[in-house]
Amino acid sequence: MFAMLGGGAAPGALDIQFANLRSQKGLIRICLTAYPKNFPGCTDDRNAITRSVHASDGRTHITGLPSGDYALALIHDENSNAKLDTFAGIPKEGIGFSRNPTLGFGPPKFAAAQFGMSTGTVTQSVKMKYFL
Repeated sequence: MFAMLGGGAAPGALDIQFANLRSQKGLIRICLTAYPKNFPGCTDDRNAITRSVHASDGRTHITGLPSGDYALALIHDENSNAKLDTFAGIPKEGIGFSRNPTLGFGPPKFAAAQFGMSTGTVTQSVKMKYFL
C-alpha cells in the first residue's frame, strides 16, 4: 500500500503528534493522502493510509512513505463510534489538519494542509480544535 502513494523513489517516515486534546478518551482517527480530491475523508482513496490510535498515545509514526506532497486529517473520536459526531453540521468532536490551517466553514483545502515528504523523518504536530 505504501509504495503506491506519492511518486518519489526514496521512502521517508512521518511522525504525527497530536496536541490540545480535551480528553484522553477514545481514538484519534488519521487519514493521510497524497490526492487532493480525496482530502480530508480518504473515503474514495484506495491508496490513503488510515489508522486509529488511542488518544492517550499522543503520537504515531508511519514509515515507508515515498517522496511527494501529502495532507493529514485527524478526528478525535472520543466515543469510539468510528465517525465524526456533529450537531447542525458543526463537529462535536475534535478535528485537526497538518500545518494547522485556520478553520472556517468546512474543512480546509488540500493545499492549506499540504506538506512535503522526502527521505528521513518529517514531523507534523497537529493541534486539535473543538467547536462544541
